[in-house]
Amino acid sequence: MNIEIKKSVKPVNYFKAINLLEARLQQLYEKKEKELIWILKHNEIFTAGTSYKKNEIIDKSIDVIKTNRGGKITYHGPGQLICYFVIDLRDKKDVRKFITSIEKTIIQTLSYFNIETFSDKKNIGIWHKKKNKISKVAAIGVRVRKWIAYHGFAINIDNNLDQYKKIIPCGIMDKSVTNLMTIKDQDYSKLEIKLIEKFISNLKI
Repeated sequence: MNIEIKKSVKPVNYFKAINLLEARLQQLYEKKEKELIWILKHNEIFTAGTSYKKNEIIDKSIDVIKTNRGGKITYHGPGQLICYFVIDLRDKKDVRKFITSIEKTIIQTLSYFNIETFSDKKNIGIWHKKKNKISKVAAIGVRVRKWIAYHGFAINIDNNLDQYKKIIPCGIMDKSVTNLMTIKDQDYSKLEIKLIEKFISNLKI
């Protein structure tokens, strides 16, 4: 596999990030560029995927950016690790397998930190269960065009969970949102390294 690994230290403007992904998708389709895995963060922003409903916005004063990714409404902000990608599926043409590889990547990465998580066929994302309470710790939003997958996923590390009270996150009313520091207060400085390592490994399968 020929994948560029890109890491941005400063917060990246959401629109600039999506424009870069879409430009890379076209370049990859024309075989002019490599696939991409991009680790970054955004300043505070609410984004709505293609299947969101207006009643999922609780606080009507917030700005919600409509996007062309799959899924519903979510929140991005400081304390969250975002992994965007542009990955060529033309040889495999199996979107479900690709989504599974993302889920496995997050689950295996968090397992390294002794945090047990799981995926749910009915509710996309990665979940953690504590005292019979199920909370989402990572959101996934993918779009496929010309058999190339892009957009990405976000893992909550120590972000402001109060912001999720302004929306119905991912359209799911009966479950909450959490972050890694709430689950287990420890050092997550190796999270990026382990995530990229596991993602590349799972894409090869």
